[in-house]
Order: sequence, then structure tokens, then C-alpha cells
Amino acid sequence: MTRFVLNPALSWLTPFMKWAPGLTRRDAKADLIAALTGAIVVLPQGVAFAVIAGMPPQYGLYAGMIPAIIAALFGSSRHLVSGPTTAASVVLFSALSGFATPGSADYVMLALTLTFMVGVIELSLGLARMGALVNFISHSVVVGFTAAAAVLIAAKQLKYFFGVDMNSAGHLHEILIEFGRHVIEISPAETLVAAVTLLTGIAVKRWVPRIPYMIVAMLVGSLLATAMNRWFGDFFGDAIATVGALPSTLPPLSAPTLTLENIRDLAPTALAVTLFALTEAVSIGRSLAARGGYRIDGNQEFIGQGLSNIAGSFFSGYVATGSFNRSGVNYEAGARTPLAAILGGVFLMAIVLLVAPLASYLPKAAMAGVLFLVAWGLIDFKEIRHILHSSMRETSVFLVTFAAALFLELTFAIFAGVLLSLVLYLERTSRPRIVTRTPDPRSPGRAFSSDPELTQCPQLRFLRLDGSLFFGSVPHVQDAFDRLRAEHPEQKHLALIASGINFVDLQGAEALTDEAQQRRANGGDMYLIKVKQRVWDMLGQCGCMEDRDDRNVFQSKEAAIRGIYQKLDKSVCATCEAHIFSECSR
Repeated sequence: MTRFVLNPALSWLTPFMKWAPGLTRRDAKADLIAALTGAIVVLPQGVAFAVIAGMPPQYGLYAGMIPAIIAALFGSSRHLVSGPTTAASVVLFSALSGFATPGSADYVMLALTLTFMVGVIELSLGLARMGALVNFISHSVVVGFTAAAAVLIAAKQLKYFFGVDMNSAGHLHEILIEFGRHVIEISPAETLVAAVTLLTGIAVKRWVPRIPYMIVAMLVGSLLATAMNRWFGDFFGDAIATVGALPSTLPPLSAPTLTLENIRDLAPTALAVTLFALTEAVSIGRSLAARGGYRIDGNQEFIGQGLSNIAGSFFSGYVATGSFNRSGVNYEAGARTPLAAILGGVFLMAIVLLVAPLASYLPKAAMAGVLFLVAWGLIDFKEIRHILHSSMRETSVFLVTFAAALFLELTFAIFAGVLLSLVLYLERTSRPRIVTRTPDPRSPGRAFSSDPELTQCPQLRFLRLDGSLFFGSVPHVQDAFDRLRAEHPEQKHLALIASGINFVDLQGAEALTDEAQQRRANGGDMYLIKVKQRVWDMLGQCGCMEDRDDRNVFQSKEAAIRGIYQKLDKSVCATCEAHIFSECSR
């Protein structure tokens, strides 16, 4: 019987075959416990995230079911759990609230369409092997955006925390101004429920960290609100508003509405959400993989996230990505394989069927208290301090992203942070380090040194270039060459130590050729030392190397000095007292 072997080019279709055949009973038991823990924890989170996104509460739970299963099956991480997240929810609300009323049928339709578009972009990037793209998004962008999202979450929950009937749309300053206008309408009952929920969550998280603090906090808040409505309703006046009963059903089938108008309106948001969602998922996956002692495949994660969102759009799930909270809980609960995330999605379906009606006892004020906790937990104060103290470049990226997210559109904040980080990266790579190197007679074997006090050879200058020589860095390198010729015209020979050059493009090769020709016209020459094979191949392919250039390339400094010394003007050497090289004394 012939055994079927899948074409390696299609291996992305069955990544689960790498871990499923080796699954043991011990692994399955650990995954089962982790899955049950994760399913319980996601209940309050899913509802909270849906509220942030402007979606009906049950959609936050739907987004944690089918998408989580698909992402686990087709991803490469053993511990990453996908589902709704705070950042994705904030972006969703910010982008869609201008097109439709949050919670309305049109709003849900747009959310599902956006989810499908994000999934298609993610899948396309994965199939195109573009997983390395997230490496170009500075971590400071993620930190700044997440911190700003946390502030916005808290600001948008002020109306529920204090029981104020106000418009919580808009930017931070607009929300605060609107709250100031309604501050005299604060409800003591709603504020008490929210405050007790918040303090309960803080206490449980600090003193009993093994217990899911969100669930305990919401239970306490719900019981308090129920008691106040029943026994103290006359004293406090209006009844405390609740979320309302959730439908105890599995995710209903749905479909995106791919009209040209929707695609045009949602395209910028889809791209921004894709960038952030993939960065978030891959970052979490890599972090957990490092702790678990394995590696993840960025391209496969792109594919897994893309398929999960495409599937989610047909099962009433809005944009899902790697979840900080669920993935962390999954890891800490002892998960060993992606089976934990798969079972977590299945268990969540079963739990929703049983407990969804109980949401009618969940106060909106308690939800606000929990979301205050979520917002506080999102701000990585340690990493922010590290950024502020370590690098001006990263500080500027962080501050631009943070400020843009607070006072401009969230999608623009992501693009602004990414663009600035790329500009700073290009600025850094366009100015490769160029240092003068000189043999040090004080060291054994006259080792090369960058000490500026060392005497230079009157005819020969050694330079080391650290960085790529491409179109962006050519002007900087040419300026250095011009300045050297102008300040030291007597040093007609130039030896370029190329061990730090990893890449040369056509313009870079032409710059080297131009410099060699100018030095030959002045009676000198240029030489390359320790050229990497890849760079040598590039120089050959562009046709910039002449036959005589081959004789000017050396693979060691000793060979270069011996060869170049023969070409120096011996009349100058006769009166030179520097004796830079060992050959000078012969």
C-alpha cells in the first residue's frame, strides 16, 4: 500500500500534523485543564471586549469560539490563544462608529466585513511568506498604542462607572469635556457598584492570584446590584442598569457584505488592524515560545490568523487576534499543545449554552469596573520606563503613537507610529559607521586600532565601513570619501575594510567604482579588504568590477599591506619617519 505524502509546498494546510501524532494522555490531560480554565476566564472578557467594540455582548463570546479553534489548528504556536482583544476592539469602535450606530445591524455587518477583509490580508501575507514584516514594526509602537488604548477604554467607561447619560464617542479630550458637563448627574448607586467591583478585582488579583479575579469581581458586583435593586431600590431611585440576557445559542451563521463602497470605506482600517493584529499575535507567540523552549513560524501564524478571521466572519465573530490574557492564562494553566486552545473554544460554546441567560444580572457598572482593571493591566509601566530611559528614537516613536491614538484616529496612530519607526530605521541605516583604522605598533603583531592618536601613513588610509552600501547610504559614504580627499590629498591610496558590509546595490557598487577612478586619476588607488562572498557576487553581477580590480581585493589585512606597500611612492617612504608597517623598516 502506497503511503500518501503531502507536497511540502502545501504543508501550511496541515501544521497540526507536527504535534497531533505525538500527543500523549498526559499532554491531553494538561490541555484539558488549561482549556477549562481559559473558557471560564474568557466569559467576562468576551462580554467586556464586545462592549468596547460597540458590538452586542454575545459577539465577544462568538469571537472566542470558532476563530480560536481555527487559529490553533493552523498556527504554529503551542500556547497562543486567539480571540477578541482590547486593542482590536478599540480600533473597531473608532473606525466603524462613524459609519453606523454601534450595536445596530448595519454596524455588525460592517464589523463582519472588516473581519473578512483583515483575514484575507493576513492569509495573503502568510502565503506570500511575508512573516518577517512584523519585525519592522517597532515594539514601541505596540507599547504606545496599547497604553493609549487603555486610557481610552477607561474614558469611554466613565458613563457606566458613574451612571451618567452622556455621549462617550470621540477623542479623549472630547469625552472628558462631555463628562465634565454631566458630572452633577453622577448616580451614587451605579458608582458604588462599580467601585466595589473594581476594589474586589484589585484585592483578589493581589491576595488570591490563583482565582480568576474578573469572574469574582463581576459576581460580587452583580450580587451587590441585585441586592440594591431588591431592597434599596426606593432609596437609590432608578434601578441599576444591566447588560441583559445573552442568547444561549451557538454562533449563528453570518456573511460579510463585500460591496465596493464597504471595501473602499474599510480598506484603511483593515490594513491598520492587520498590522497591529499580526504584530500582537506574533509577539505573544514568540514570547511564549521563548518561555516554552521552542520556535514559531511567523508565516504560519499569519496563515492561522488569516483563516481564523475569515472563518470568524461566517460565524458571527469580529476581528480576533492573539490575546495577551487568554494566552497567558493558557500557558500558566499548564497547556502543552494547541489542543488546549481548541478545547477552550469548544468548552466556551458549552458554557454559553448554560450560563448566557445569567447575564441579565450583570450590571453595566460592574462591567465598567472590570474594564478599568483591564485598562490598568494594559499599561506596561516597566516597558515604558525602559523606552523613555534607553533611546531617544524609541521614545519619539512611543510618544507619537501614544499622542496620535489619544487625540487623533486610532488607525492613523498605528500608521504614524509604524511610519516614524521605519523612517528612523532608514535614517540609521543610511548613515553607516565609518572609522579610520591604523596598525598599532604597541600591540602584538601591530593589530589594527581606531585610536585617533595613532600616526597615520602619509600615503595610505585604512577605513572600515559598518553597514550596508545601498542607495540610501551612498550620499553619506560619498561625503566621507570627498571629505577625506579634500582634507588629506597626500593620502592617495585608500584601503576599505569591507568585513562589515553585508549588502551592496547598484548605486553602492557605482560609488565604489567612482571613488577608485578618482583616486587613480590622482595617482593613487582604492583597495577592498575582507569582502564577503555575497558582496563580491553583487559587485560582479552589476558589472562594476574591472579586471584590474580583482588584484585590488585582499582577504586579509597582512596580504593587503604587503600588496599595497609595493605601490606606494618610495621617494616619500624614504623620508618618512612614521614606520607604520613592519615593511617600512626592511
